[in-house]
Amino acid sequence: MKRENLFPNLGMGLGLRAQHYSHIAQTSPQLGWLEAIAENYMGLSESGGGRSLKTLQQLREKYEVVLHGVSLSIGSTDELNFSYLKKLKELSAQIQPKWISDHLCWTGVDGENIHDLMPLPFTKETLEHLTSRILQVQDFLGRRILLENVSSYITFKHSEMSEWDFLAEVAKRSDCGLLLDVNNVYVSSVNHGFDPITYLKALPSERIGQIHLAGHSRNGEILVDTHDGPVCNEVWELYRTAIQLFGSVSTMVEWDAQIPDFSVLHAEVGKAAIILEQETERAGESCTQLA
Repeated sequence: MKRENLFPNLGMGLGLRAQHYSHIAQTSPQLGWLEAIAENYMGLSESGGGRSLKTLQQLREKYEVVLHGVSLSIGSTDELNFSYLKKLKELSAQIQPKWISDHLCWTGVDGENIHDLMPLPFTKETLEHLTSRILQVQDFLGRRILLENVSSYITFKHSEMSEWDFLAEVAKRSDCGLLLDVNNVYVSSVNHGFDPITYLKALPSERIGQIHLAGHSRNGEILVDTHDGPVCNEVWELYRTAIQLFGSVSTMVEWDAQIPDFSVLHAEVGKAAIILEQETERAGESCTQLA
């Protein structure tokens, strides 16, 4: 369980959504940190701030905050959008997040954003393309970023390696961090028929700075990453395995559709905290027995 990590452990957090602004601001619930969707706040300072940005700034006084983007499109063949990156850097200067993350995918082509997280072919050519772009982004932002594995519903015949080996190699070549979405690993493992534990074991522990947990839905034989319900038992058990492999990692719960009362979401965070505590205690007992 002991490991050297490139990112601090912030404890348990959740995805900040407008429906819960007032409750969090008024009650200051027990949380280690909040993840804010960067695009919801970028550029607002130009028009005097806006309620959302002011709320985020107020919450930043109570909690650590990380910024999570959905539009970097790091895998696209389009030129990097430096106008977008400039706004992201300005927001980062205002909020001082512990880190910035986005997704290992592409979200558009020819300047059009399709507002979806599209998978990539796992090839050497893609690796070279991604490495160059990630290094440019990190140089521009002046910090190491984290990239998240996405759920997928198709694979590419010309892929040359597994997703997990590809992800590990991207992190190694570009010196970036990884945002491990445990739900996405499970969803893709069911959709494509691979072993999710094999996936986890291949990842570089020291580069995993954050973990996402979320709910999903079933559409026939396919699982869909919908973030519209509680975390299922299979994902909880996979999270337990992740903690056994990687130790204590900043963990949060996402819930983006059919958003419930805050108490329901907070209870999900509590379940994650219990698993982390159980596995930490178990690891401590193992170390004692070996001493």
